[in-house]
Amino acid sequence: MNNKFDALKDDDSGDQDQNEDSHTQKENEKEKTDNEKTQNSTKRKTVVPGPGEHPLQYNYTFWYSRRTPGRPTSSQSYEQNVKQIGTFASVEQFWRFYSHLVRPGDLTGHSDFHLFKDGIKPMWEDEANKNGGKWIIRLRKGLASRCWENLILAMLGEQFMVGEEICGAVVSVRFQEDIISIWNKTASDQATTARIRDTLRRVLNLPPNTIMEYKTHTDSIKEAPTCKTPGLILNFKSILLE
Repeated sequence: MNNKFDALKDDDSGDQDQNEDSHTQKENEKEKTDNEKTQNSTKRKTVVPGPGEHPLQYNYTFWYSRRTPGRPTSSQSYEQNVKQIGTFASVEQFWRFYSHLVRPGDLTGHSDFHLFKDGIKPMWEDEANKNGGKWIIRLRKGLASRCWENLILAMLGEQFMVGEEICGAVVSVRFQEDIISIWNKTASDQATTARIRDTLRRVLNLPPNTIMEYKTHTDSIKEAPTCKTPGLILNFKSILLE
């Protein structure tokens, strides 16, 4: 279940030689080492189900972010700061993560949990997301924990029946309301988005008059020209139960 980057090699070098040939050799060695480090850093240990565990159709990754209202940042800054909690490949591995996380209803401030297929970042600009969109449901306080659990269990259980269209889900905790959303790859596929909407109504047992909004990621980016993805400050420790 461990999902760490491989350890990078030590890059400390010895005393510099003033001889130009020696300096060039050291530079070449450093470049080689840097290349090896880059390759190693991109090699992730494959997460697989353990013996006797129940595999999921896809591997998924939990992410966490905490936003500071009114503090804009670049999408690059967001990508560097959003915290990856871990990746799982089986039902049992999911519950190990989930049972140690604070429930959304117990979070404070502008906090978000993201659960996305492994390899898809929770960003509008990600290759898998850029042509897609999301269904948004605004919840009154007190409903987020139950709705979030029902949503992600439906997603992990492949209840949406839309092939590979589902990218991930997000729960956003705010001061006066909470928001849940599910992201898909192809915003222009109306039949798929309609099926996702109908399944969402069913798995969340939503009242008939519930307002559901579909928003493309292209529109989200246009509405936030100075901040493609919301700014964040992380408080990772606070989301883990003691």
